Amino acid sequence: MSDNNRKILVTNDDGITSDGLVRLVREAAKWGEVWVVAPDGQRSAASHSLTISEPLDVKPVAFPVDGVHAFSCSGLPSDCVRIGSQCLMPERPDIVFSGINNGYNVGTDIQYSATVAAALDATMAGFPAIAFSEGFAFDPRESGAGRKVTEAYLPIVMEELLSSDPVPGIVINVNFPDCPIDQCKGILRDRKVSMNNPYFDIFKLEEELPDKTKRYSVHWVDRDHADEGTDLRALLDGYVSIGVVHNIS
Repeated sequence: MSDNNRKILVTNDDGITSDGLVRLVREAAKWGEVWVVAPDGQRSAASHSLTISEPLDVKPVAFPVDGVHAFSCSGLPSDCVRIGSQCLMPERPDIVFSGINNGYNVGTDIQYSATVAAALDATMAGFPAIAFSEGFAFDPRESGAGRKVTEAYLPIVMEELLSSDPVPGIVINVNFPDCPIDQCKGILRDRKVSMNNPYFDIFKLEEELPDKTKRYSVHWVDRDHADEGTDLRALLDGYVSIGVVHNIS
C-alpha cells in the first residue's frame, strides 16, 4: 500500500490539544491520510471504558498540522476509535495510532491506560494498532530531554513498523525513554510486559473536613527495578522499548 493511500486514524487520552498528539500526527501525515478523533479534554487512566448512557458530541476542530481531518469528542478514547472509524471516516482505517501519551505505558500500569485501551479497541474492530508513550512531563510542551529522544526516534520507529505491515489482533506498544538524547542506547524490540508497575503510588492526607471526611491526594514515585527483557527494564536502561500487548491473553 502506498503512503498516499494509507488511511490512518489517530487518537489519544490526553485530549485534542495535547502536544504529544500534534507531534504524532505530524509524523503520521508523512505516511498517509490522517484523521484525528480525540477527547475534548483529559481522559488519562480511563482504561477501556466506553460511554453508554449519554450521547457523544463530536465537532470538527482546527488542527496545527496541514491536511488532516480533526474532530474533538466528548467521550473516551475507545469511543473516539469507534465513532471515528464508523461515522467520520469515509473508509475504514488501515491502521490506528494512539498517543503520544504523556507518561509511560509499560508494566502493570498498562491495564489503566486509556492510550493502550484505545489501541486495543481498534484491534477488536480488526485494525492494526500502535500505541506510543514517553516519560511524564508537567509541561509536555517544553522540549525536555525525553522529548528530544522521541523526536529523534519516532520517525525511525514509524518507518520500521509501517514497513513491516502490522497485523490486527495485537497492539504494538512503543515507549520512548526519558533521558538525554546522547544517553539513549537505541531500540530494544520484543520486550515483554513487566510484572512491575513503573510507579509507586503514595496517598497523602490533605485535610480533614468537619463532617469527618478525610481528603487524600495521590503522588507517584518512579520505580527503579524491573526484570531483564521487559519494557520497563528497557526504559530504565535508556532504550526505546517496542513490545506487544494482546487483546485477550
